[in-house]
Order: sequence, then structure tokens, then C-alpha cells
Amino acid sequence: MSVLPTNLETLKRRAKQSIMPLLTPHLLKLRLNTYAPYIGAGIKIDHISLDQGLCVVSMGLNTLNKNIVGTQFGGSLYSMVDPFYMLMLMHQLGSNYVVWDKSSHIDFVAPGNSKVTARMKIPSSEIITIQELAKEGEAVFREYKVDIVDEQQKLIATVTKTLYIRLRKYSKSKEQVNRIDTFDAQ
Repeated sequence: MSVLPTNLETLKRRAKQSIMPLLTPHLLKLRLNTYAPYIGAGIKIDHISLDQGLCVVSMGLNTLNKNIVGTQFGGSLYSMVDPFYMLMLMHQLGSNYVVWDKSSHIDFVAPGNSKVTARMKIPSSEIITIQELAKEGEAVFREYKVDIVDEQQKLIATVTKTLYIRLRKYSKSKEQVNRIDTFDAQ
């Protein structure tokens, strides 16, 4: 049994782990909750586990995110769910895959007059499906829907996101930087 890593990817990961401590779920949550656009919109990450593919995000109604008629601003509703499917997929699939947001659509159902919450989940079966679909190098497009609800569980908006996923070696985006490598091993 060799003491040396079997590939460059393993060597890079081990070097990072010894040089820079990994971000725990608590540190990741803190990092996201101190992201300036989220602070300004009043968006709060309540729970995040990249390993489990789960993220719960909320946003209270305040003077910084009210629209002209005094309800939740639509851009803030979208912003609260924007990066999380991409972030979870990048983590769960690993650096051999390229993941990009392809398109998004938001359907406003009712005015948001109070705190709103969104729960995003990617089941492990979805990761297996993506890996199976991508194994021959084809681009994979997956659609995810997330409901944004108020405190009474009334539907405020539904966001539909389409993500592009491909094995890195077949992608024109080979140089996409995976900035979440430090989030591994939560």
C-alpha cells in the first residue's frame, strides 16, 4: 500500500486540508449570513448541510426589502434561493463535474406580508441519476422547484431553476473554479 496519493486531485485536497481548516457547517452558515447582499436584503441561512443536500433560508419583511406597495421585494425573494442548488450540486458531485445555473423563473403567487422561508433539498437519488446521465459526457439539464412560503405556510412564490451539469473533462468550462472545495467533509 502506497503512502503517496493516487492522483493529483487527492494530493491537492490533502494539502488544502492540512494548510486550511475545513469550513464546518457552522462556519459556512456564518460566511453566507455575512455575505453583503444577503445582509442588505435581510436574508438568513437558517440551516445548511451540503453533505445532506439541504438548505433552509428565511427573510423577514423590513424596510430594506419592501417594495413600493409594502410587501416582499421580488428580487429579494429570488435572491434568497438563487445560489443554493448550484452550491449543493457542486459539493455533492465533486470537482469532476461542472455545474452552472442555466435559467430561472419565479412565479409570484401571493404578496409576502411577513417572514418567508424556502426549503431546498437534493435527495441522494438525484445525485445518482445525474451521474448516470452524465457518464458518457453529455450535458445534463435538471430542473428544481422551490416554494417560498410565509409563516402560515401560505405559498408566496415558486422558483424554478434549470441547472447545467457535465463531466468536467467534456465541458468547455473546464476552467470553472470550484470555490467550495474548502466546504468538503462537513
